[in-house]
Amino acid sequence: MTGISPAVVAASKLGLTFQTNDGPVQALSNVDLTIGKGEFVSFIGPSGCGKTTLLRVIADLEKPTSGTISVNGMTAEQAREKRAYGYVFQAAALFPWRSIERNVALPLEIMGLSRAEQVERIKRTLDLVNLSGFEKKYPWQLSGGMQQRASIARALAFDADLLLMDEPFGALDEIVRDHLNEQLLQLWGRTNKTICFVTHSIPEAVYLSTRIIVMSPRPGRVSDIIESTLPRKRPLDIRESPEFLAIAARVRDGLRAGHSYDD
Repeated sequence: MTGISPAVVAASKLGLTFQTNDGPVQALSNVDLTIGKGEFVSFIGPSGCGKTTLLRVIADLEKPTSGTISVNGMTAEQAREKRAYGYVFQAAALFPWRSIERNVALPLEIMGLSRAEQVERIKRTLDLVNLSGFEKKYPWQLSGGMQQRASIARALAFDADLLLMDEPFGALDEIVRDHLNEQLLQLWGRTNKTICFVTHSIPEAVYLSTRIIVMSPRPGRVSDIIESTLPRKRPLDIRESPEFLAIAARVRDGLRAGHSYDD
């Protein structure tokens, strides 16, 4: 994106090939991408196109087999060791025997922060996701949407500038999903985090993003990069506007051009 500096994520000719019992599987091929500070970037594409794999490469959970990637000017491995990002998975992945505050505290305990610092960060992050008052509850006492908000709070507790989100709302019903989309935009506005967000939903990608990265079927490549012209503050009814529908149509065209519906 022009005029944005410094790069939080920079990938050049990035590729990843998995070795399987049935032979090599090329998951990513020649991915060139730069993500600037404060952007909200969504990755969209057909199942198996490498969206999650790319997110995992950024997080150093997978190692590329070709090309380069940097995160905050470091290697992905160095960024992971410095806890330079928070990661939100498709499922909330909360420990059922820990209260919500103790789930959020887990990475802080691992980091060796003092109890006072843990308490302060837990309060701040639960405030950010509108879960104040639920500190002593257990995951099974919360709705699916609230559990995902707790998972986001845990990822924010590091206070990292980069938030990686892998279809965090994919399993939720549409009403809850809409509500969490609104809350996530508000959270992004308050914190100015850089967010990388994987989704299968065209409306979700268009509603949330400053840029939408359209990926082709395997091997995953960047087939289109769509800049959003929507204002930063976006009420839900913006999804009925001609501008929104035009961006959604371009995303849909990009997916069709990549033969994403050929099965």
